[in-house]
Amino acid sequence: MSTAGPPVYAEPDAAVRAHVRPGMHVHCAATMSRPNALINALARVFAGDKALTVSVASVHSNAHALALSGAVRRVITGFLGDTYPSPRPNILYRGAAGGEPFEVQAWSLLALIQRLMAGALGTPYAVTPSLAGSDLLADLGGDALALPVPGGDPAVLVKALTPDVTLVHGLCADRRGNVVICPPYGEGVWPALAARAGVVASVERIVPDRVIGASPGRVVIPGARVIALCEAPFGAHPQSLSSDGTGGVRGYRDDYAFLADITRRGRSVPGLRAWYQEWICGPSGHGDYLDKMGKERLDGLLLACAADTSVDDAVCAPARDGSGTEAEVTDQRRLVVLAARTIADLVQREGYSVLLAGIGASHLACWTAERLLRERGVRVQVCAELGFYGTAAASGDVYLFGQAHARRSQALLGTVEVLGGLVAGSHGRCLGVLGAAQVDRAGNVNTSRLADGRWLTGSGGANDIASSADCVVVAAATARRYVERVDYVTSPGRRVRAVVSQFGRFVRDEPGGAFRLDGWLRGERAWASAAADVAAHTAWSVATDGCALEAPPSARELALVDELDPEGIYR
Repeated sequence: MSTAGPPVYAEPDAAVRAHVRPGMHVHCAATMSRPNALINALARVFAGDKALTVSVASVHSNAHALALSGAVRRVITGFLGDTYPSPRPNILYRGAAGGEPFEVQAWSLLALIQRLMAGALGTPYAVTPSLAGSDLLADLGGDALALPVPGGDPAVLVKALTPDVTLVHGLCADRRGNVVICPPYGEGVWPALAARAGVVASVERIVPDRVIGASPGRVVIPGARVIALCEAPFGAHPQSLSSDGTGGVRGYRDDYAFLADITRRGRSVPGLRAWYQEWICGPSGHGDYLDKMGKERLDGLLLACAADTSVDDAVCAPARDGSGTEAEVTDQRRLVVLAARTIADLVQREGYSVLLAGIGASHLACWTAERLLRERGVRVQVCAELGFYGTAAASGDVYLFGQAHARRSQALLGTVEVLGGLVAGSHGRCLGVLGAAQVDRAGNVNTSRLADGRWLTGSGGANDIASSADCVVVAAATARRYVERVDYVTSPGRRVRAVVSQFGRFVRDEPGGAFRLDGWLRGERAWASAAADVAAHTAWSVATDGCALEAPPSARELALVDELDPEGIYR
């Protein structure tokens, strides 16, 4: 027998209009998917009002509508920029540090989720292993407080976050309001439980009560917390949706063409405004948005039955031997190969069992290192912050969070389990691999903002990783990137073991010690020396005496990189 549930709306716009008010704090929950249909509705309903505070793990792709609409006064987030086809700043947020297009409070990903956990649990604060030693902490004022711990690093208290309403997109829901979400869970159920008023949820399909009730073990947002419900097929588009088949709902992959179009138009503000007019303002609602997309395009995104989650041995087998000459090797390919060698060497020497892959050339280097290690009979588990564990990367899809990689993971968890349990709680078993917009001789990394105030992207999970785990930084060397002192400390550098460039690897022998050039790759520069490369490509003064000459990238190494990234996005 069915019990009364939340009101069901025909369109996301109607649900938002009925339950979100000017001045509210709205959280947009991030699982593998994001509530993009509801975010689009938020932009349409509150366009021009500057009426809302929005918290969201990251602002990219469709979420640019929040800035373009003028609906938002303040954003609480860990990332502002683009992630596909590669992570990069977005011109919309160049003035974000100065309050344009909205006020920004920047966090690390784990610390932001821990704030939601505290809100859900009814405690005033949470204790995070992140933020200490960074400029992020200094900018957070009373919302984060470092406390000394005798004999250890400072503990950081972060204030509970309790949004008024949380927006969620789920796989399916019943009329009682119970919403199924599928792994990887990202933020999980915490944002839903933290919301004061409750959850406005969109789902792919509303199913009979017996479907969810007969499926114990599903992760379900309880109906008691859901205040509004609507069906929104492809409600996560252009992002993907994972599915375990509950209610007969099929998952779908990221719409890479759509994401790439947003990034392409994002080279200029007029280009982004044209995208906004076409895809957010143009459609009258979500149904009209789907009609504009077209059934053929949407059907082409659908995934096979989720029950078939086995690893394809043909795809995950070692790459075939390739041919390549030094003349064909770009600096980016050298960078990835040297980084993969460095990661593999550290894993074998230090015994790390987990690699935490940051997005960018860093994750391509992780994937390559995992393949190289596997060929040597060494197993290491590659993880990503959304909840991927033990990922055997699928060849040909270079996006770190793609469904192809999720389906080739040993387990799908959540962000707290990965950044918390496997990184912060790893007791030395995890090696993080990060990118950098700037890195200095102390190993500090800046991905937040430059001295002139220009916004970069933010921390994402990088600060969480660098705060708790040994790290390798992967970054092509230029004098503007390898600086004497970073403009802003996003991620503290004390635990950085190595910094890898396109011409060599810099290592240190102890935490906080001085870096030296340990290996040098001559490349095509017959005139160059190790010292000349350091002088030409960095603003560092480091020892180069005694550095080893790196072997040129082998045909085997190049073949692995090219198989994983056939389009050359990171090479």
